[in-house]
Amino acid sequence: MYRGYVLDGAVLKSDKHFRMGCKLCHKGNDKELTKEAAHKGLVKQPSANPTTCALCHKAITDNYAKSLHYTTIGQRNGVMPRFSAEELKTFDKKVFEQSCRSCHASCGDCHVKSPPVSGISTGLIKGHKFIKKDEGKTCASCHGGRVYPEFTGEYGGATDVHYQKGMMCADCHKKIEMHGDGMAYKSKHEVKDRPQCLSCHKNSKDQIAHKLHKDKVSCQGCHSAAKYRQCYSCHEGTGSKSKEGFILGLNPRDKKTLTTLRLIPTKKSTFRKAGIKMENYDAIPNFWNSAVHNIRKQTDRTRSCDSCHVAKNGFLNHEMVIKEGGSKANEGLIYNIKPIKR
Repeated sequence: MYRGYVLDGAVLKSDKHFRMGCKLCHKGNDKELTKEAAHKGLVKQPSANPTTCALCHKAITDNYAKSLHYTTIGQRNGVMPRFSAEELKTFDKKVFEQSCRSCHASCGDCHVKSPPVSGISTGLIKGHKFIKKDEGKTCASCHGGRVYPEFTGEYGGATDVHYQKGMMCADCHKKIEMHGDGMAYKSKHEVKDRPQCLSCHKNSKDQIAHKLHKDKVSCQGCHSAAKYRQCYSCHEGTGSKSKEGFILGLNPRDKKTLTTLRLIPTKKSTFRKAGIKMENYDAIPNFWNSAVHNIRKQTDRTRSCDSCHVAKNGFLNHEMVIKEGGSKANEGLIYNIKPIKR
């Protein structure tokens, strides 16, 4: 048995969640003496159903039941344009509910137990103590493939300046974003109060550069400090592959802003086993705008204009787009930057 699954007896006295006993959340029969009898009807993960936590935290759970962390509807709506109406029905039944939805986070996944990723879990947090936040244990478990290791410098080698100064996830991503505000958003891009660089960095000493690039380049486009993780094949059920890369291209959501792009590894064959051909596959690209979390004040692009305007380092081009099974929409993200008039 993993030590992480063992309940710390001291927690029973110190944490008010246990005043009503284990049965309140886990059910079972606390009158029985044998494990088998006591565990009959046991609920292993009570918070998988938000109504359990609603006994005491109804206002929060009412919002959370509609949140993107719980519904994972953003994943569905992201790929949905590729499907015909009939294919979407098949996807909802055979793929989304059976696979994608398994990644949704319950209340306990953040406040009691680290969430299982690919069937692996590190167990209870601090012996079943209920915690407000523990980003390294909870955020990193789900977002540890790309965002978290980029943020901490474990991947790419450039520590994000915010992490270097002691900031963590919840310093920017407030609890209303985690719990939801009661609105059923289709994707995170609809959320009005998402963290924005300009919320803190309203004034800049380098007025000329920011004025010239305003509404033309995202903050990450210039301030992403290093290569970040690009994933391949992980949606095909054959094991994931990744390699580092830095890609600049047009934001597929507005086609006006140059930004950092991340490869979303969906191919025409991705859902073939479920009988989905993706009849509208070319409706959306394989590259999507990504708020890369490896920010530094000075980067190759901030030090020299020539990095972009002459060398065109990192810019998406025809050689970089996916040749086999790639979407035709990828071509629309290629941006031919103009040289500077000197």
